[in-house]
Amino acid sequence: DFMMDDAMLRKNGVSRLGNVLVPDSCYGEVLEDKLAPMFQEIFEHTDSLSTHDIIDQVGARLDNPDSLLYQCHKMGVPIFVPGITDGSFGCQLWMYYQMHRRLRIDLFGDEQMLSEMTNAAKYTGAVIVGGGISKHHVIWWNQFRGGLDYAVYLTTAQEFDGSLSGAQIREAVSWGKVKANAKKMTVEGDATISLPIIVAALED
Repeated sequence: DFMMDDAMLRKNGVSRLGNVLVPDSCYGEVLEDKLAPMFQEIFEHTDSLSTHDIIDQVGARLDNPDSLLYQCHKMGVPIFVPGITDGSFGCQLWMYYQMHRRLRIDLFGDEQMLSEMTNAAKYTGAVIVGGGISKHHVIWWNQFRGGLDYAVYLTTAQEFDGSLSGAQIREAVSWGKVKANAKKMTVEGDATISLPIIVAALED
């Protein structure tokens, strides 16, 4: 329920993501227990890594085929997190930093790899779930190669407030981030419904 008693939830150690409940015992506490020893290993011989290297190293230490990070490491698919300090994972990095002040996150390493990937690609496409900084990073780097050739936005955000999250594909065309003749579609609706339908259709 979107209208639950949030003060009561906090007293019981539960956070709310819309109508999804997240007990503290399944979130911050677990990440701290798991990530702290991983970071000790990952940064044992270096003080600086890009976000895609950090995520890959965490994926390499997971033994769970159901994990996205595990599968991306196994398949060699980089994951970029431009706002990595904004959240519990990034908070664990910050906590590690308290005792390891030489730690640096190499954001330019991420940008370099994104630039090289988009420039080297014959065609580029994006399925963008939601919005924000991750959405912008995808379309931003594609403007330097003339824009995305394919684009699908899955969103509930509205464009009238001028936010990037609510920006329609046609706006990205004006910036050269999506080609004018690209195959493109904005799907307005709950991505927890639309994305599984898309995946199911691809698997048929």
